[in-house]
Amino acid sequence: MFSKSRINVLVPAALAAVLACSPTFVRSDDAAVRPVNPYSGDKVVAKEGGSLFNQFCSHCHGPWAEQGERPRDLRRLRIRYDADAIAMFYKTVNEGRLDKGMPIWKGVLPDATLWKIYTFLETVQEEE
Repeated sequence: MFSKSRINVLVPAALAAVLACSPTFVRSDDAAVRPVNPYSGDKVVAKEGGSLFNQFCSHCHGPWAEQGERPRDLRRLRIRYDADAIAMFYKTVNEGRLDKGMPIWKGVLPDATLWKIYTFLETVQEEE
């Protein structure tokens, strides 16, 4: 099927692709370890993330994250969680909140998709 030399090229390339979308974590001033969004600030990815959000999340959180119910209003992540917003997002999408109707997305959507959605959410955060 594949020659040994071909596998030696494919395996490192595949590993690099997986690692590129895997979350990294940083230690902040308060010693908490937080995930880092690999796409933060990328406007092209944010636009794609908005479409993904509408496909997977809008049925509960409103189209383009415009939802009036405060518990489900993801435009208020920064207001509610400040610097912990990214950690809360990462934990919630990976572990779910079944008691509140939030499904577990880990294993359903790739990490890259989740981070693209978060990149979109970064662009719609309200200040107050």
